[in-house]
Amino acid sequence: MPDLLIELFSEEIPARMQSRAADDLKRLMTEGLVEAGLTYESAAAFATPRRLALTVQGLPDKSPASVEERKGPRADAPEKALEGFLRSTGLSKDDLEIRDDKKGQVYFATLRKDGRDAPEIIAEVLESTIRNFPWPKSMRWGAGALRWVRPLHSILAILSDEAGASVVPFEIEGITASDISFGHRFMAPDPIKVTAFDDYEGKLAAAHVTLRTDARADAIWHDAEQLTFAKGLELVEDAALLREVAGLVECPVVLLGDIGADYLDMPPEVLQTSMREHQKFFSVRNPKTGRIEHYITVANRETADNGATILAGNSKVLAARLADAKFFWENDLRVAKDGMAPWREALGTVTFHRKLGSEADRVARISQLSSELAPMVGADAELAQQAAEFAKADLTSEMVYEFPELQGVMGKYYAQHAKLPDVVAEASETHRAPLGPSDDVPTEPTAIAVALAEKIDMLSGFWAIDEKPTGSKDPFALRRAALGIIRIVLENDIRIALNEADGPFAKARDLIGKKQNDDGEAFADTNDVMSFIHDRLKVYLRDQGIRHDVIDACLAMPGADDLVLLVNRAKALQSLLSSDDGENLVQAFKRTNNILDAEEKKDGVSYELDPDPKLATNDSETALFAALDTASPSINGAMKAEDFAAAMSAMAKLRGPLDAFFEATKINDDNAIIRRNRLCILNRIRVMFGGVANFTKVEG
Repeated sequence: MPDLLIELFSEEIPARMQSRAADDLKRLMTEGLVEAGLTYESAAAFATPRRLALTVQGLPDKSPASVEERKGPRADAPEKALEGFLRSTGLSKDDLEIRDDKKGQVYFATLRKDGRDAPEIIAEVLESTIRNFPWPKSMRWGAGALRWVRPLHSILAILSDEAGASVVPFEIEGITASDISFGHRFMAPDPIKVTAFDDYEGKLAAAHVTLRTDARADAIWHDAEQLTFAKGLELVEDAALLREVAGLVECPVVLLGDIGADYLDMPPEVLQTSMREHQKFFSVRNPKTGRIEHYITVANRETADNGATILAGNSKVLAARLADAKFFWENDLRVAKDGMAPWREALGTVTFHRKLGSEADRVARISQLSSELAPMVGADAELAQQAAEFAKADLTSEMVYEFPELQGVMGKYYAQHAKLPDVVAEASETHRAPLGPSDDVPTEPTAIAVALAEKIDMLSGFWAIDEKPTGSKDPFALRRAALGIIRIVLENDIRIALNEADGPFAKARDLIGKKQNDDGEAFADTNDVMSFIHDRLKVYLRDQGIRHDVIDACLAMPGADDLVLLVNRAKALQSLLSSDDGENLVQAFKRTNNILDAEEKKDGVSYELDPDPKLATNDSETALFAALDTASPSINGAMKAEDFAAAMSAMAKLRGPLDAFFEATKINDDNAIIRRNRLCILNRIRVMFGGVANFTKVEG
């Protein structure tokens, strides 16, 4: 069975588009081939800055022949109906067959299609793929109508088997397919004739082109680590930059450069951000000084002077960039020294949202809310308010204007320079954290208060103006804010009722409501914001292995806005259900609940009276009374102490007595008094279970 190799060779493809483009090439080609009847064994796609490549292994020589029977109109149908059927099948009347059918005699057509040669199908699918390729941005060049991300120079398309390789007959907009590829633009630009994928990859490697993106990334990182380690330096990890740089070069050559002494006293985050954003350089730290003093750049070619000219040019450009950063830094320090008053005042001119006011309005709300939250998280109210007042001051600084991603980080340095308390500086740095799932959460109480206030204001505000996330759209990152609240609360073990009448969300609603009332804006209902947080919590806990029905069983209990209480309950219930006793206990509860529901509905009464142990008629019933009397104080005491594990453990001991009771006892006894007493026993069991979790939500 032949294998297919395709290469689309062009000018440089932007690094950010390469991975998606490789996936799209594989998807469009394989789906098109399969739809046309060409199955395959395996497929893989690759991308470099100048080429997209696809290998498809194990294709058949041709698509299979097919026979299709199609039912037509009745034999006595109007002539126009028959004419329409003939047009749809491409047959003549003589080609049709009349058969008996339950509705009478009916025309049938037999459509036979011969198999098609693989090269013919490949050419059709490839043309459709190229013409309809979903580039985020594409361009036309020359006089042709073809659109591609950058000018497309050549197409390699070959089928190969044991007998050799043949070119797929294909031409598009003056570009004819061949068996020719090209090596590195500068180091080996001559044509390369290839016969199969292994031959192709090997000859590219010999021509200084590493085809696989992960191999280029591994080579860059390995060489950079070796180079820095040899000089006693540390390479600063940057996975996102590594992925990008691997898409910028076909032949990575790692070079180590120096940062000018004039710039070494700037914050390391400034150096790292400037070098990453402007130059695509990796930062290198001197472990003796803790400063970033060098950089790694990745060239796309080897040179006779081992990169000396490249480094000289890069260092010259880098010095200009860092001179700008130093200018911003020194100007900002002068403003910070005087208490950042101009920046804080300028926040009034920065719109946060038309309906929610300026950044200054938001800071005022967060400051008040931080003061309210402070005692709940063990912080000083005045310090928390002060920290919130300065947390967003760096938004209008020159450095953050140039590098928005440094918001908060620069705030820390400016707060330190203004000689504000250390906790104020820390809160400035962390008030938006966590921004991603791998980010650390604030742990210092003042910083916790400000970070929670920032996110609670965010959610309450956008809920109030009815700008909630819909589907996959979340333009204001409200899901991230909700997850941030969850992580801060849980990872710091903070006991706080988020949605109580006098809780933080109520306070935030009052502050936002005052702003809206002053502006004459409508105030939307925000009561369902806790449901949104619970939805995020479900995702968070499911990722930690907590069953969805366990989460639902705990969410249905009082105090679900205390996330620590909720999660402790869920973990204990999950542990119980992971045991045989727990699973059987759930089945016993469901049996209890189903019987009780049915009998209460039938009788029109609730069996809420205390059952009388004197009315027990068998040993299992007597044993169940004893077990309930023993378990009840243990469960109640454990629940009062919020020791859910102990409560679940006490409940697990009821499994045996419950099983024995149901096996030996007829609930609907002929004696009405005994029947009522037994139904009251079931109600006692249901109430006991219901005090721990809502077991009706647990799946059997």
